[in-house]
Parts: sequence; C-alpha cells; structure tokens
Amino acid sequence: MNRYPRDMHGYAASAPDPKWPGGAKIAIQIVVNYEEGGENNVLHGDAASEAFLSEIVGAAAWPDQRHWNMESIYEYGARAGFWRLHRLLKDVPVTVYGVATALARSPSQVRAMQDANWEIASHGLKWIEYKDATPEDEAADMAEAIRLHTEVTGTAPRGWYTGRCSENTVRLAAETGTLAYVADSYADDLPYWMEIDDRDQLIVPYTLDANDMRFATPQGFNTGTQFYDYLKASFDALYREGTEGQAKMLSIGLHCRLMGRPGRVEALRQFLDYAESHDDVWFATREQIADHWTAKHPHTRIERPSQMDRDTFVSNYGSIFEHSPWIAEGAHDLELGPAHDTAVGIHNALARIFRSSSEEQRLGVLTAHPDLAGKLAAAKRLTAESTAEQSAAGLDALTDEEKTLFTELNTQYVDKHGFPFIIAVRDHNKASILAAFNTRINNDRETEFAEACKQVERIAEFRLMDLLP
Repeated sequence: MNRYPRDMHGYAASAPDPKWPGGAKIAIQIVVNYEEGGENNVLHGDAASEAFLSEIVGAAAWPDQRHWNMESIYEYGARAGFWRLHRLLKDVPVTVYGVATALARSPSQVRAMQDANWEIASHGLKWIEYKDATPEDEAADMAEAIRLHTEVTGTAPRGWYTGRCSENTVRLAAETGTLAYVADSYADDLPYWMEIDDRDQLIVPYTLDANDMRFATPQGFNTGTQFYDYLKASFDALYREGTEGQAKMLSIGLHCRLMGRPGRVEALRQFLDYAESHDDVWFATREQIADHWTAKHPHTRIERPSQMDRDTFVSNYGSIFEHSPWIAEGAHDLELGPAHDTAVGIHNALARIFRSSSEEQRLGVLTAHPDLAGKLAAAKRLTAESTAEQSAAGLDALTDEEKTLFTELNTQYVDKHGFPFIIAVRDHNKASILAAFNTRINNDRETEFAEACKQVERIAEFRLMDLLP
C-alpha cells in the first residue's frame, strides 16, 4: 500500500476541551533543560567539542580537541545559571529535561530539583545528535539513559525528550513501554496519542519558539525584552482561545546557560508576574499534564481506513458512490495516511478518483442513481443508503398527486439530460427539492452534468459522515 506516515490532520477544527483542572483557560508548562556536563566533549568520549546553543553563535565543532571557551559557557549553566533559575522557579511546577550523564555530574543540582518537587524527565544519555545513529545504538543509549537516570535520581523517568533526535526516536521511546509521555514533537498545542504497534503512546509536544534557545540562533531574541514580549503574546493568544472554549497548553523552554544569565532572567520574572496576575491559569509539570490527559482523554483505537487492506476498504466504501466500487478501488491505491482516517479525508480520496475519471465513467455513476421517488423506490429496490436518504426527506410518503408530479419531472429530466435528477436530499426538504427540480430541468446539459456530479459528491460526503469521525 502507498501510505504516508505523517499526520497532517491532528485535531483539525474540533480540538478537544482539555478540561484543565479548575476550569483553567491555559496550562503553562516550564521546562528547564539540564544539559551541562552531558554535551559533546572529548572528555566524554565524543569525537569533537560542542557547537550548539551557546553564546558563540555559529561555533564549529573542534575534532579531537577540547574547546575551553565552550566548556566554560556550559559550566556557567551548572555553576551559576541553574541556581538563578532555581531561586526564581523553586515554587513553580517545573519539568527538568535532564541529560543522564549531566545529572550524574551534578548531585547538588539534582538534590535542589528534588527539594523543589520538580519533575525530572529524561533528556537522553548525552546531549548529542542522533540523526545518523542506528536504531540499535539509539535504543541502547536510551536504555542506559533510563538506567543511569534511575540510579542518580532514585526514580525512573516517566517522560522522555531527546531533542537532537532521529526519525526512530519516538518509536524507540514508545517501545520502552515505561513512559507516560514522549515530548519529541512540536506538532500541536495539546497532547495527542500515537499508535505505535500495540502501544498507545501519549505525546506532550514541546516548543522551539517560546524557547530561550533563540538567544543563540540567527534572527532570534537579542534582548530579554524580546523574549518577554514573545511569551506575553503567546500567553495572550492562548488565554483568549481558552476564554472562547479552546483551551491549550503553553510550553516554555529554558536552558541554564542561556536564561540563567542575569541580562535575561528578568524577562522570565516579568512573564511569571504577568501570567500569575490572571485567573484560571494552571502551572503544571509535563507529568501532571500527561496524567491529566490520560485520565480525561484516554485513547480509543478505531479501524483506520488508511490501514485497511484493499478488500476491506472496498467493502466499507465501495457503495459510497452509488454502485461504483471502482472508485473505492482507485482511492485505496492513492497515498493515504492519517489525514484520510476521517469522513473528510476519505471523501477527498474518493472524489479525486471520481473527478479524474472520464466523462463516460462519471456518466455511469450518475445513471447508477435511482430516480427520486421513482419505480425502484416503490418496489423497495433502492440501496440502503438511498432508501434512508429519500425517507429522511419524506419522499417515501408522497401523495398520489406528488408521485405523479415527480414521475413527470423525472421523465422530462432524463429525456433532456440522459441521466436521473440527482440531489443531496439531506440538504433539502420536499418543497426545496421540487423547486430545484423545476429550476435545474431548464439547464443545458453541460451545466447540469457538472451540477449532478457535485451533488453525487455531496451525497457521498453525507454517507461517509455516518461512518467516520
């Protein structure tokens, strides 16, 4: 099967109500990344020095050498920056993304995290790039990270974030079977579920925009004021959505060596004061958000059209376009994915096949439709879908006079256009159907052929809405 693995649909226009505790209009989740002592360094057995996220914008890795300036910048994060953030945030629910080897080299900081009741999630074994790692090597590092994290902190991590991840990271994290959530995603403002083999894995997405890493990237934040302004704007937008019934989560990413600098930390202090001045704001750890989401929005698996074999797919959707299973056969051969596991998605796939078919094939679909309130209806020989649709519009309960009128109109219409009058009756009642009949019968054939095709697609959409989300 030609299948596309990325989910471009998500919650679409109907995101669920997260039901944050106390009816909160926004959940704020602050992450402190603790990477100092886990970065690339030849002392750690790495091939080169670190080159990422420091005051040295555009730094290059030094193969087989220590980079003294880079090392001291990271050391600042552990020696000074962490404690500045800890003093400010010690009474705020915080999640630490802790690199296991960094935690092992910082026992005082770990104790301070625990004294503040911060969640310590795993940030991997080392703060290194995994894009070129084999799945076996990455899985081995993951297992060692969890082992070392447990040894250092006394508790196994319930959350995971690699950050510099590979295409295998989320799958490998899920396969551990022990994680309440994985954060290696930036795909949403709310948690969501992923089905990975037989594991339903909760994803609590992270952020790279409301993140102090942009102090260390081109076109990022130059001053703390810019960071504050961005956090405030993010808060205002999401808080407004929450008051309108679409509550979301605001993730904020911090690094000890970046936000821990005195010229930046005041921006964080100002934002905390601003957010705390509002009612109905829930500050939470990612673990708390994951547990809340799991309780309020447990995952339910459905039979997904994009994962059906051909026979099952055609059996389910072959009658959506009247007596035309070839349309479903063609749709199954398209590049389907999670975005097609909805009524809108499958309708689009089926309609593509219908629209790209020849005029003769489309005419065959039109002529497969029965006359409205015609002989087939009287003989109870309509498809189940057509029977239900005509019944809903009251076409199964016509007076003798109305039956005669429909018969005359059907005959005139077919004689003129060469196919039955087709209309999505769920959009109409008996009176509006007759009005459309009288109007459309006067169209030229080309105009009416196009209109009939649109109505066929509309009928298909209604039918799919009965079957799928």
